[in-house]
Amino acid sequence: MHLQAAFQAFLLQIEADGRSPHTIGQYRRHGAALVTWLATRQVKVVAALTPELLAQFFADGAAKMSCRGGPKKAVSLNAMRTSIRCFCGHLHESGLVASNPARLLRRARCAPPPPKALRPDEIERLRRALAKATKPEALRDRMLIELLLGAGIRVGSALALDVEDVDLAHGELALRSTKGDRPTTAVLPADIVKQLRGFLAGRTTGPVFVAGDRRLSTRHAQRRLSQWFAASRIAGRSTHSLRHSFAADLLARTGDLRLVQAALNHASIVSTTIYTAVDRARLRDVLGA
Repeated sequence: MHLQAAFQAFLLQIEADGRSPHTIGQYRRHGAALVTWLATRQVKVVAALTPELLAQFFADGAAKMSCRGGPKKAVSLNAMRTSIRCFCGHLHESGLVASNPARLLRRARCAPPPPKALRPDEIERLRRALAKATKPEALRDRMLIELLLGAGIRVGSALALDVEDVDLAHGELALRSTKGDRPTTAVLPADIVKQLRGFLAGRTTGPVFVAGDRRLSTRHAQRRLSQWFAASRIAGRSTHSLRHSFAADLLARTGDLRLVQAALNHASIVSTTIYTAVDRARLRDVLGA
């Protein structure tokens, strides 16, 4: 079977399996890079795939170099290894190859990078910059940032909110778009409830966050928030840093990792343990440094 046809069948299968658009997109990019590289070596059928060929691919710049020109991080290469292993596993389970060509492929051992939470002075600068803005778009951005900082939800979950998902009476959000497609409820601090009530201004339906007459997109939101970071002289941070900031602050105030896990809606507490390494200020206080 031709590699390109087999790859398209694999993408169709993972879509049928209910994998998220993000996962499908990542597998598509990684698999396309492999198929393109194999074509340059005149390898066009799945029967020609071998562990040696995959090893050559991952040792080559086609896999190791970023599209921006620099070397990929270890975690990015691990993500690609996972995609290729899933693709080759599909080939084997479908009976297209006698043995799995990725059977020798292993993920590199690497520690996850520490979460990039905003420092208190950075949050203060961000809020000062937002306080000076009066345009409707800026007021929307301010509400979005305060929601991410105060509730710790992912930006995708926030942008998927409809007004009907906001329960101001009980201070809760019904999150329907979440990682792993596990709908859940987020608890809102009282000050966020107050801000949301003013922001919604009696609206009873439609998206909470809009751009013109349509729902605010993730890409546009990330671009807008990056501009606010730049205006606040905050470097090396992303939209997800607001979620990290919420988690680091909650852990510092409570010392309860299980509570942080519940607030972040992590399926495994292993995902939450990354925040145990970020509270350097508390460590300095304890040590008298």
